[in-house]
Amino acid sequence: MEIEMQGLMQHWPLTVDKILDHAARVHGDAEVVTRRLGGDIHRISYAALHDRAKQVSAALMAQGIRPGDRVATLAWNGERHMECWYGTMGIGAVLHTINPRLHADQIVWIANHAADRVLVLDACFVPLIESIRDRLPIEHYVIIADRDAMPANDLGALCYEDWIAGRDTGTPWGGFDENAACGLCYTSGTTGNPKGVLYSHRSNVLHAMMALGRDVLNIGRNDVVMPVVPMFHANAWGMAFVCPAAGARMVMPGAQLDGASIYELLDSERVTMTAAVPTVWIGLLHHLREHGLCLPWLKRVVIGGAALPEAILRAFEDDYGIEVIHGWGMTELSPMGTLGGLMPALADADRDIQVRQKLKQGIPPFGVELKIVDEDGEELPADGNSPGRLKARGFAVAGGYLDGDGGDVLDADGWFDTGDVATIDNHGAMQITDRAKDVIKSGGEWISSIDIENAVLSHAGVANAAAIGVPHPKWDERPLLIVQAEPGARPADHELRDLLEGRIARWWMPDEIVFIDAIPLGPTGKVNKLKLRELHREGKLRAPLN
Repeated sequence: MEIEMQGLMQHWPLTVDKILDHAARVHGDAEVVTRRLGGDIHRISYAALHDRAKQVSAALMAQGIRPGDRVATLAWNGERHMECWYGTMGIGAVLHTINPRLHADQIVWIANHAADRVLVLDACFVPLIESIRDRLPIEHYVIIADRDAMPANDLGALCYEDWIAGRDTGTPWGGFDENAACGLCYTSGTTGNPKGVLYSHRSNVLHAMMALGRDVLNIGRNDVVMPVVPMFHANAWGMAFVCPAAGARMVMPGAQLDGASIYELLDSERVTMTAAVPTVWIGLLHHLREHGLCLPWLKRVVIGGAALPEAILRAFEDDYGIEVIHGWGMTELSPMGTLGGLMPALADADRDIQVRQKLKQGIPPFGVELKIVDEDGEELPADGNSPGRLKARGFAVAGGYLDGDGGDVLDADGWFDTGDVATIDNHGAMQITDRAKDVIKSGGEWISSIDIENAVLSHAGVANAAAIGVPHPKWDERPLLIVQAEPGARPADHELRDLLEGRIARWWMPDEIVFIDAIPLGPTGKVNKLKLRELHREGKLRAPLN
């Protein structure tokens, strides 16, 4: 279509360096508080962090880093990690966050695939990197540490503080196309090699602006935000950009994510909003109950990365008066896809109805489009009862993977297949019923493993649960329920079946319930069903509970 008239607005490229520029200029006194590896608390203003990020830029340029080069980090949430983010991205280099929970062989693979030239790492990861150093492409190592705490190492590494000391705080940022590559994050690679999701400056800025919305993260300058979700999980769900854009005070928990450590920071720093996967909140709730504590400052908790158990939602909202926001997304969505909440039509609904709605993954904000399709690619109705493959498109949705891995990932109309099976109801709320690769198909019909798991997790004696499909001679597959009990607890088989009765279709009832000491988790904290299926094939799961 030929455009007859152009607008007369300024050209203002959407590059992420502008976010920290804004934070330093308008919210310069707002703090970023970090619990460092040694346990000490460090405080820095956005203005000072901005200057130090500029020094990181100067240090990288002195090492020959230019636009498009990859700079990797292997670090927990902290202010110096943020300095590396903006210092790298500001000069047009690509910041590659590495998940330290990956297997060493996977770290080697992604570092080489990304062609990382510099690695900035927390001191606690030095032994890991020393063990694989000869297999890495890294030219320069920098250890995040103070001079007097610099660990001995065989990497020839520089001390972070020496690396940036005396560098220019006026290194120019920006000046490149907003579609330039900005960040790189790899999928966990539970099947095959991980794939690189390459974010652009434009996608990250637009994602941050979307996340600021009232019905999304709703973060403002009066908030104190603690991103417990690591920065190597898709930009800490975008909060590494959202908080400075809003001017919100940040509290970085570092590596200590146990219930007692999380509570201490939430209380002492008067945190108003926080975000993490369900396993973190299980630990916090145990600590609160054991010690009779409360959280007078905390207003809302964003929970994502895995299905939200009803017991956690009710505990936060009913026992502690804290709003729970259930979120869903994935690395390929930058990562936010939907946020839970109630539509006006349900404002006065029965509490049980509201809870069922809030347990859904939620409603896509402006900028994300979703649809569900059947096996023939035909769109299914938004009636809440028609599960199908979930597809997405939007300004922050991946259009492909680094180096073309995985081939063409979009269909003819530009939709990305998320790999999830879901429904969408008449309120527009999406609910994941399974991963396509995890779906249990019995007698030609789908069974939702997530519904089974969530019901069982409401039992006080259950610490974690997973349902998987196992071969059956007549029905193709039948559900097997695997339970990890709380220490000292041993739920009876009939108790768990009673919990499921009435909550799931009768033919969904698991044929067997087995007990194991610990359900295996993947590198992002999700249940590793691939490993569970492997254990079942090898006959290594224990006999039924009763």
